Amino acid sequence: MSEPWDFATLIQQHQAGIWRYLRVLGCGLSEAEDLTQETFLAVFQKPFEIQSKAATRAYLRKVAKSQYLMSLRKTGRSISLEELNEREALWDQWSPEDEGDLMLIALESCLSQLPERTQKALKLQYHEHCSRQEIADTLELSPDGTKNLLQRAKQSLKQCIERKLRVFSERSSS
Repeated sequence: MSEPWDFATLIQQHQAGIWRYLRVLGCGLSEAEDLTQETFLAVFQKPFEIQSKAATRAYLRKVAKSQYLMSLRKTGRSISLEELNEREALWDQWSPEDEGDLMLIALESCLSQLPERTQKALKLQYHEHCSRQEIADTLELSPDGTKNLLQRAKQSLKQCIERKLRVFSERSSS
């Protein structure tokens, strides 16, 4: 049985999750914002029958993925099918029902555990969009040292997040 169509509620309930999903697929901040809007615009123009929260999330992710792939084509960028499938599998594994909330909590926790210098490097790269040279100058490192620091930070975050999500998963299944 379908639920009544309420576009404002649909956006309110799913906007953050779609944005996070697009980020996992590989969108930058502003691209994820734009494609989230495009996703909901596409859904508004061609409404669907809401069956359940899970089905709605799956449908919205399908539309968002389509918007992402169209954006890649328009800008001459590409992503391998294998990489896209890996990113989707990561989302499916860790964010099946919560729109990515647990992943965000795990990320924030893991970030807070990194050394201050590493946190600063990540902030400069992802929040302030500094070049590697600018980060190197700020942290008094070589560009190669900065590259290594960022690579180690990303690997450390990935491992930490995966550990925390496994713990969340084990707790919720027991």
